[in-house]
Amino acid sequence: MASSPCGSSNFDSGLEIKTRSVEQTLIPLVSQITTLINHKDRPKKSERTLASIHRVGQAVSVAVGRFVAVGEAIASENQELKDEMGHACFEARRAGDAIAQLTDVGSAMQPQTDGRVTVFSDRTGMVKAARLLLSSVTKVLVLADRIVIKQIITSRNKVLVTLDKLERVSTFQEFVQIFSQFGNEMVEFAHLTGDRQNDLKDEKKKARMAAARAVLEKCTMMLLTASKTCLRHPDCESARINKDAVFHRMRCALEQVIEIVTEARTCGENKVLPTSIYNTIKDFKCSVECLRENLQSSTPQIMAGQLEALVERTEDFTDSPYTSHEQRQAILGMCQLARQDTQQLVHAWIEAQQSVHAKEATEELEVAILKTCQSISDLKRELHKVAVVRASDLLKAHAEHLPLRALKAAGAEGNLEAVAEYSRTLTEQKEQLVETCRLLCHVSGTEPLEITCIHAEETFHVIGPQIISAAQTLAVHPSSKIAKENLEVFCEAWDSQLCDMALLLKEINDVFEGRRGDKKPYLSLPRPGKHSTNLKNAKAAKLDAEEQTSMAKLGLELRLLSSDVDSEVDKWEEQEHDIVRQSQSLASMAYNMYLFTRGEGLLKTTLDLFHQAEVLSEEGLQLCSSLRTFSSQLVDEEKSVVIIEMEKLVTLCQQLQMGAKTPVQGKTATFQKVDSSIQTTRNIMTVILSLLPITNKLNKKHKSERTSLSSLPDWAERQDSSTPVKEDGALSSKNTNGFGVKSLEQHMASLNLLESK
Repeated sequence: MASSPCGSSNFDSGLEIKTRSVEQTLIPLVSQITTLINHKDRPKKSERTLASIHRVGQAVSVAVGRFVAVGEAIASENQELKDEMGHACFEARRAGDAIAQLTDVGSAMQPQTDGRVTVFSDRTGMVKAARLLLSSVTKVLVLADRIVIKQIITSRNKVLVTLDKLERVSTFQEFVQIFSQFGNEMVEFAHLTGDRQNDLKDEKKKARMAAARAVLEKCTMMLLTASKTCLRHPDCESARINKDAVFHRMRCALEQVIEIVTEARTCGENKVLPTSIYNTIKDFKCSVECLRENLQSSTPQIMAGQLEALVERTEDFTDSPYTSHEQRQAILGMCQLARQDTQQLVHAWIEAQQSVHAKEATEELEVAILKTCQSISDLKRELHKVAVVRASDLLKAHAEHLPLRALKAAGAEGNLEAVAEYSRTLTEQKEQLVETCRLLCHVSGTEPLEITCIHAEETFHVIGPQIISAAQTLAVHPSSKIAKENLEVFCEAWDSQLCDMALLLKEINDVFEGRRGDKKPYLSLPRPGKHSTNLKNAKAAKLDAEEQTSMAKLGLELRLLSSDVDSEVDKWEEQEHDIVRQSQSLASMAYNMYLFTRGEGLLKTTLDLFHQAEVLSEEGLQLCSSLRTFSSQLVDEEKSVVIIEMEKLVTLCQQLQMGAKTPVQGKTATFQKVDSSIQTTRNIMTVILSLLPITNKLNKKHKSERTSLSSLPDWAERQDSSTPVKEDGALSSKNTNGFGVKSLEQHMASLNLLESK
């Protein structure tokens, strides 16, 4: 429909669709109603078309009736929404009945001499009914979404109450009982907020939610060991400080989640996101390039102010004690060059406004615009290089975790002086990491990545002192097993954040180089009746908070490997190659399994994970088949290299397939099966990562030889010849995954009840 579907209803006020689920629920309804209205443009219809239109109208009415029944049931269970929901349901039912009446063939039929009939004589009534229906259905969905928000708030409140109880316990027995309840409540909260995070349309809110949930995930295990340490050593001041910091951080994260879902802090995001150099450069370049269209679009004073604001923000780089002299001089030199080019631009700009020789003045202005944009781009590239090299060097330097090892050893020996010395070393490293995260924020390139940088900065800032207080506690009580375990947990959190920083660095590079920093969603959940014959009696379960923590490191390894596979795939010239497609598919599925370890994504239960493992193993075996075909084109020495790696892959895929099909009983056995599935998947991705550069190199070589010999079409071309030709924009079979998962557009099209003749 050309006009807004909500244009003529009083339900429009205050309605904003903020979640994908609400948006996608409306898509098939919009499609059907649009089809009905568009059929009015052709006044004469066959009886077959009239019957189809009648069926659609009746189907819309019946669907609305069922939809309204659910809305009314929700209203009866939630008194605070009863009036609003009831009114919206009444309007939706009224509009559905009107559409059914307007598409009734019996009332609309008018006999014609050629045997054809005309329908929808009341076009205005149809449009009004359609608008009212869409508006009222949207209202019902938005009101129902409030129930989801209410569930999250209720779950948060339960967690807070139990958290307060945990903070006040005085005996181990009481602590164990309450922590068990707390763990169950946190799992419920994690799944509710994970679903909400995936459903949000706003990428900034999504990133903020992910950051808050990451804090809660890591703090749950810290809370367990910090509380146990405090109970074991109630008079230890460092143990109390350590515990208090964890409780405070958890409460802040819980509050942030509620702020996001309720939008309680509408202007707070400006405080979260200080202006970065990336955004300043983008605004400045936009002002410069706008001069091509309109010489009055800005003023020299405004442009000079933008440039000085940009140069001022580079001081975070030039004033840093960790920036080398050469890097500092390079940045300052580029800032000076940008000033000079901007001055020349202003001169050419004034000339263009005053000159009678328009053509020459315009050419001079264009040259000045290009030079200014180039100097700014060079500055941006240099700043990116400085931040990324700094981060890479730091991550390499911290790979051995020397201060952490030294702190553990000194604490275990009860050496307070050594703990103090290594604490100073760790504090210095923390400050370097905090500042580096701040620089990465400047060059991150997207607002979600800026939020992730800020989260990383805050995490290092908080965990550093917590490690030190845990080490001090161990030094005072060197024989305490729980104090030793507590220090270990905080050190693992530090290590985990370093892994997250490595991933963040890769995503920032992806954005800078023109690749998207986020993953494409891979909808690979199996269809009913497929990949489930051996799991009919299996019980679906979810990982609890402790199990998620245990799986965190393995999950991060899986994410790193899937990212590396994506990077290798990007290096292929032939993106439609079978090896490329199948490797991308496997990387996407592995990424889904990583999300499962965090309680996020499309895989909600262990049963989903095992289904995914079976699907992944089948795709892996398909890749092996493609590799075998590829190797048949190679000479013996090259062929043996590929075959050796391919045989490893076959063995691992068969192992994963058998493991996924093997039924297990009990929580421990289920967790072991999850662990085994993810470990085998990690090993599969490792083999694929080693195969991709080899096969890419051999494919290029083989193609080059074929071209130089002017021989028959090369192997890749013969493969492509079997690819169905794309017609009318339809996707060929090469562009679908192997499991019949449709794109959103195809799926929504299948929901349209009005089939074409």
